[in-house]
Amino acid sequence: MTEHLQIAIDGPAGAGKSTVARKLADKLGYLYIDTGAMYRASTWLALKHGLSLHDGPGIAALARRTEILLAAADETSDGKIRVYVDGEEITRDIRTQKMSEQVIPVAALKEVREVLVEKQKELARQGNAVLDGRDIGTVVLPKAGLKIFLTASAEVRAGRRLKELNAQGENPDFEELLAQIKDRDHKDRTREVSPLTMADDAIEVSTDNLSIDQVVDKLLALAEGAKRSAV
Repeated sequence: MTEHLQIAIDGPAGAGKSTVARKLADKLGYLYIDTGAMYRASTWLALKHGLSLHDGPGIAALARRTEILLAAADETSDGKIRVYVDGEEITRDIRTQKMSEQVIPVAALKEVREVLVEKQKELARQGNAVLDGRDIGTVVLPKAGLKIFLTASAEVRAGRRLKELNAQGENPDFEELLAQIKDRDHKDRTREVSPLTMADDAIEVSTDNLSIDQVVDKLLALAEGAKRSAV
């Protein structure tokens, strides 16, 4: 019996994880699991129910009893995975700059991470899968057949985020975005629960001077090698 290949893609905010992971999964015919969207959905739930974004037990309880469904992206979702909470689509609601800031404390909550990590593991057990996040290779899938750590300079990542938000009709200041990304990096790397860390057996790939397609092609070659090794 052939084992399923699980691909873990980690890295800081704005490194291109979600776009690359989705395209890689499409090319391989694998399931794509956007773990960041699950934390954003949990944040949306907390706000909807009037909970503090620091209420770990409360948000975890909500996330545990709520169905968070991830569906394939299409032209109406700007290439982003479509996200549903108990049947209600919240794709655009969770992709704003404000939500990017609000999700930070929620993603650091131990109780919330425990619930969502279990959901992510359950999804990954369904078959060949590509997951992206900040603790996939270290916590969610420590035995993944291929681990990638995407990097890019803070300036490049801020530029990408600015372009993305402009396309959504938002016009943030570049310097403010840059400061926010540097602050997010610090918080992600120093948080107590599941900090952003490159797994010892991960392959680091810088996306600074590569197009999305070039990064995907590089990861596709690595995935094909991992598939051959698993046979």
